[in-house]
Amino acid sequence: MRIKEFQALRPPAGIAGSVAAVPYDTVNSAEAAALAKGNSRSFLHVSRSEIDLPPGTDPYSDAVYARAVENLKNFQEKRILICERRPHLYVYQQTMGNHVQNSVVACCHVEDYEKNIILKHEKTRRDKEDDRARHIRTLRTHTGPVFITYRDVPAIDAIVAKTQLRKPLFDFTAPDGIHHKVWRALSEKRLAKLFAKVDVCYIADGHHRAAASARVAAELRAENQNHTGQEEYNWFLAALFPAGQLQILPYNRCVSDLNGMSEPEFLTAVRAQFDVKDGAAPAPSASQHVSMYLAGKWYGLSWSAADSGDAISALDVSVLQARLLDRILGIKDPRTDKRIDFIGGIRGTDELVKLVNSGKTAVAFSMYPVSVQQVMAVADSGAIMPPKSTWFEPKLRSGLLIHTF
Repeated sequence: MRIKEFQALRPPAGIAGSVAAVPYDTVNSAEAAALAKGNSRSFLHVSRSEIDLPPGTDPYSDAVYARAVENLKNFQEKRILICERRPHLYVYQQTMGNHVQNSVVACCHVEDYEKNIILKHEKTRRDKEDDRARHIRTLRTHTGPVFITYRDVPAIDAIVAKTQLRKPLFDFTAPDGIHHKVWRALSEKRLAKLFAKVDVCYIADGHHRAAASARVAAELRAENQNHTGQEEYNWFLAALFPAGQLQILPYNRCVSDLNGMSEPEFLTAVRAQFDVKDGAAPAPSASQHVSMYLAGKWYGLSWSAADSGDAISALDVSVLQARLLDRILGIKDPRTDKRIDFIGGIRGTDELVKLVNSGKTAVAFSMYPVSVQQVMAVADSGAIMPPKSTWFEPKLRSGLLIHTF
């Protein structure tokens, strides 16, 4: 794979913490507005610019993209964002409790995405891809990095560790308690050579950003009669993590009703599909186990290992979908069925209890997280993970290192 240095647009060190923002797609408009309230430097004014327009504004309207351009220009005029004097690679460290993960922030080439050197494991939604493509093209900017992982390379780890002996460019703790540090990387040419030996890498998070970047590059390529492949629009922003450092949290499910069944009828149907244990722990301790919360009680659902070697059908989310959500609750397509909702594992099992006890949902399912190895196996096979299978945490912050073209 190819990586290269880039001339980052970034905040001055002293205000990085107030500029850095959660990824655009982890919050809705109201949540983004609440996070940015009282903070005129928040990068959400660029990535979710509808927060500066009247309430109820369509987030896909012309006014939103125009406001994003205006806000980005304003940030530069006020030196909330400044341009590096020369291109760099960066090292980005995140600490969440006892978990630490380190990445190299660089630009990746869209051809590596198109040729499956950068592999995918999720489908993209057309409306979300359209939004990011328009945002990227209108601003001529990649505002947030794609989260990419690769099989560990000790020589890369060594350069990252040596870089971290220096004073960081950024060092702050976000309001959610996650500690962020960024350094300009040492041995940049050596890093590029080491990544050139990486045969394949994987998108962990940011499929829509990657797909939109490739689409915009293809459009600009078609418009440029003198296209060479080295133009800046061919490159997109990425944070590259060794797989051994990543943490995947579960992506839990809840369903609004029991498909016309009473609670005893539903439990009888579930017992016909799974081994069911009363009084289970809220979080399952191993794969092939799901914890179900119904009518104030936790139940443990378990099953034997699937006979099939299919990497997809053996996943816990696939078994739950086939045997219970589809067969019992009638949810044929979890991507589109409005009766099912997905709760990121960062919110914990207490959120599931709250939703069921409040009557907002009828039943909830606490999942065991998939492993990075499972994600890689699915991507290697050319298959697609079931929807809402992975929740990577901590999330990358937007606004710290920005790629312009």
